[in-house]
Amino acid sequence: MAISVIGYAAASPTSELAPFRFERRDPRGDDVVIEILYCGVCHSDLHTVRNDWGSAMYPVVPGHEIVGKVTALGKDVTRFKIGDAVGVGCLVDSCRHCVECEHGHEQYCDHMVLTYSSIDPKDGSVTQGGYSNQIVVSDRFVLNIPKGIDMKGAAPLLCAGITTFSPLRHWLVDDHSKVAIVGLGGLGHMGIKLAKAMGAEVTLFTRSPGKEEDAKRLGADLVVLSADAAQMEAVTGKFDLIIDTVPYDHDLNPYIPTLSVNGTLVLVGYLGPLGTALNTAPLVLKRKAVGGSLIGGLPETQEMLDFCGEHGITADVEVIAMADINKAYERLLKSDVKYRFVIDMATLSG
Repeated sequence: MAISVIGYAAASPTSELAPFRFERRDPRGDDVVIEILYCGVCHSDLHTVRNDWGSAMYPVVPGHEIVGKVTALGKDVTRFKIGDAVGVGCLVDSCRHCVECEHGHEQYCDHMVLTYSSIDPKDGSVTQGGYSNQIVVSDRFVLNIPKGIDMKGAAPLLCAGITTFSPLRHWLVDDHSKVAIVGLGGLGHMGIKLAKAMGAEVTLFTRSPGKEEDAKRLGADLVVLSADAAQMEAVTGKFDLIIDTVPYDHDLNPYIPTLSVNGTLVLVGYLGPLGTALNTAPLVLKRKAVGGSLIGGLPETQEMLDFCGEHGITADVEVIAMADINKAYERLLKSDVKYRFVIDMATLSG
């Protein structure tokens, strides 16, 4: 029997989010039914709602930073029990048998199923996200939330956390590493916290003066104004890894000289063409690289959650009522949040 759900959805690229009743599927044998307690608000939600990437399917219920508690289990589920604190991130399924899936990198599966505005190949339905009171997800794509962690602050770990954790792990960051984070927003503040917890020396690149105090509170050892030529010159050849969290087109060339030999700049915030040509000379002459990274697979996401539980790491959040989501989107466009909005689903009524 299908599950009746209340959420908030956008009906078109120009409409505000509004209350929306819909049905979740009748739980399959491997499904977990979750009462959603909190859901983070990601830039990807806003991009999808406004169809910036041209792939939105309306009506769309956004939300892929989901935490809650288990309320029901399919007959084949043994990993969870009723009442468990759990999370759901950006993916709710994949092909499960390709090389990427077999290695726990479901985010690179050609048939990954996104948490919202994606097609479930099993029944052809359109997936709907976490701006709702319940969700039904295969147990393979459900994560354990460590005991004692703040649930509100844990929600953004399911996207902002894993998006920065994955490149830090892939490029083997440790207490010998020098890491820089470009941009101090939802992703950037998590990058600083995680890199510092891994033992790295951490620098923030920012275009905005006045962020030094907050960046150092989060764990940054140094703040560099990227528009200041003298400050940029002072960090020439310094960084093993730069994680660029900026969510719009920008010139990468000023950051390349600050990489060490063999250093890598990793893009995690922007999807799309770069308007400024990349000068390849410093890449070739010093074996530097520019790469990208997309969220993380399920094993790595669980590793990230466990790491955050061990180190007491959560996102800095501002909790909002569901009815205030459209105002939050407007503030998000102005970067007017420190550093992630999280929706309290107890405020959702229908």
